[in-house]
Amino acid sequence: MYRCVIVDDEPHAIEGLKKYLSSFERLNLAASFTNPLTALKYFESIDCIDLVLLDINMPNINGIELSKILRNKAKRIVFTTAHTQYGYEAFKIEADDYLLKPFTLGEFITSMNKIFSLDAQKCNSLKKNTSFLVKSKEDRYKMLNIKFSDVVAVESKMNYVLIHTLKRKILTYMTLSEVSDIFTHHPGFLKFQRSFILAEEHIDYISGNSIKMVNGCEMTVGDYYKKDFLSFVSEKLIKTKRR
Repeated sequence: MYRCVIVDDEPHAIEGLKKYLSSFERLNLAASFTNPLTALKYFESIDCIDLVLLDINMPNINGIELSKILRNKAKRIVFTTAHTQYGYEAFKIEADDYLLKPFTLGEFITSMNKIFSLDAQKCNSLKKNTSFLVKSKEDRYKMLNIKFSDVVAVESKMNYVLIHTLKRKILTYMTLSEVSDIFTHHPGFLKFQRSFILAEEHIDYISGNSIKMVNGCEMTVGDYYKKDFLSFVSEKLIKTKRR
């Protein structure tokens, strides 16, 4: 499931997009805003979002300006506008698509399929890989081969990440956002906190909002991820009928 945010100063446009989103099962609406400045504050408080559907002509700050600010927080940006003259600006900021209002449900679904089919291809490619290479800081930057099945968790350490495996910990020079796409698209890896990616098969136990891993690593579920966490628990928990 992908998280989506809508920013459009026209409430009826947001309502229309909500109906379109309900026809695309892979998208879940995380938030919607009619005020771009309120949207900006929201993006400052989160880690990353999968898709932003963004209007252009808005008060205070237009969509082009807003997109430049939040580009590192949005994996994909699709402009939804009634104006054609912004195509070049959208191209410059590497927008993923440009939907001209009024667009049909068919046009919307075609756009989403185009964007997320590339993501599916990447995911299928990752599934074929059983291991990856990283340069270990503590081993004089030797390239270590790590099996995905051995990874317990990946923890953010500023400009580094600490990879917890079943046997050891490996510190490598990269950010969590740089490795997030690799791990969250590989089967069995989850993100319930902005500083951690964890392997489902290596969860030892869950207590409230706390997750304990088999190697002793422990994390608390972040507020932004609680909905996904509760869905995960509900899906995995074996339910019994009370007599």
